Amino acid sequence: MSNESDVTRRDFLKTGVKTTAGLAAFNGVTFLTHPSRVFGANDRVRVAVCGVHGRGWDHVEGYLHLKNAEVAALCDVDESVLQKRLAQLEKMGKPKPQTYSDIRKLLEDKSIDAVSIATPNHWHSLMGIWACQAGKDVYVEKPCSHNIWEGRQLVRAAEKYNRMVQQGTQIRSSPALKEGIQKIRDGFLGEVYLARGLCFKWRKSIGHTPVEPVPAGVNYDMWTGPAPLQAFSRNRFHYNWHWQWPYGNGDLGNQGSHQLDVARWGLGVKLPNKASAVGGHFMFDDDQQTPNTLNCAFQYDLPDGKRKMLEFEVRHWMTHREAEIGSAAFGKPQGPIPTTGMGGPIQGDRNTIGDIFYGSKGYLATGDEDVCGYMTWMGENQEPGPRAQAAGDHYGNFIDCVVSRKRENLNAPIEEGHISCALVHLANASYRLGRTINFDPATEKAINDDEANLLLRDGDRGYRAPYVVPDEV
Repeated sequence: MSNESDVTRRDFLKTGVKTTAGLAAFNGVTFLTHPSRVFGANDRVRVAVCGVHGRGWDHVEGYLHLKNAEVAALCDVDESVLQKRLAQLEKMGKPKPQTYSDIRKLLEDKSIDAVSIATPNHWHSLMGIWACQAGKDVYVEKPCSHNIWEGRQLVRAAEKYNRMVQQGTQIRSSPALKEGIQKIRDGFLGEVYLARGLCFKWRKSIGHTPVEPVPAGVNYDMWTGPAPLQAFSRNRFHYNWHWQWPYGNGDLGNQGSHQLDVARWGLGVKLPNKASAVGGHFMFDDDQQTPNTLNCAFQYDLPDGKRKMLEFEVRHWMTHREAEIGSAAFGKPQGPIPTTGMGGPIQGDRNTIGDIFYGSKGYLATGDEDVCGYMTWMGENQEPGPRAQAAGDHYGNFIDCVVSRKRENLNAPIEEGHISCALVHLANASYRLGRTINFDPATEKAINDDEANLLLRDGDRGYRAPYVVPDEV
């Protein structure tokens, strides 16, 4: 920690100053947290974006168009990525932000109000917890966790330090999706007993990449963070980390996090009683560890004696349409035909990504997060019913809540994000163990299954010091 942090700690211990924020343990040092800044009418939220190689640049662009936000800092372990982003901002005529390669140094900056996290998955919870402890609000990409236990720890940190923490499941900010979900709630489909999520996304082979020296300008120890330190290989680095168990969660956790969240949202359920998944890594001989084809089922035994089911399927190659998802039927958006979503003709977009809700009176289908919308078909003849299409501003919703301090206004609060991501981890654990997992929603643990609980707490990998998710946040 910096000398300034040490002085703050010494002064607090010496004077015994009282504060509503209290003390927090961060990065091995106890320090004084600060109450949330009160924003004036002309103040802007100073945001630091962490991980700007891929998705993080979308974060930057999302905040740049907001009048009440400022991109004050960028953090990335790859110096070449930082320089590229600085050059882009300069070309856009934007102020030059501070840059960091170490999140811990960034969090010492008291002028930063919020941290926006778009790093690899294995960093999400720890970085979010550290940011909460440092008095920052947090926008964290999906999945918000790499295992169930650390996701709950992030929820606890948000509550303890009274932080605004939003998961990047931006489809929850869509007015059209909110309308569709409300129709389900109002009984428009009758009794909804089943939700089916689809992640049919064409993925080519990643091939094999050799071990090689760490590229110049890359802090590989920091990139590895909580995971075991392995020899550097391109298939364990930019983007392809998604398909390696120490860092990613496969396409179920990558793309599927969005659709699992919508499926659970529409069903109106929390954590399941049973989870089962079967599949494999088919067709390709390459470095991928996670399955590219996976069929998942989650069973909910409700207090009223009824049962609901949630199904999810990941498919990586040839596919067909279900409920028109991915076709032109949902309406072509303005501009070029997208490469994902439901906006282009079949020949222009081979992905099928969305959800279907089945009820006693009809069914409702939703698209992906790029082109938000829903369609309905009613009765035995499946007559077309109401439909809508409209995207929202997830970054804007987060910043508004940072200013207002109203957690109830977050469209994707971390508690909801954690529960949806728990489905990812349960299904992956079932797949890896080759058996159904009986689950206790109250304790968030598998029942009489020590092996499953190790996976759900990342016991098969553990945490590498000093990048350790704390038992007490």
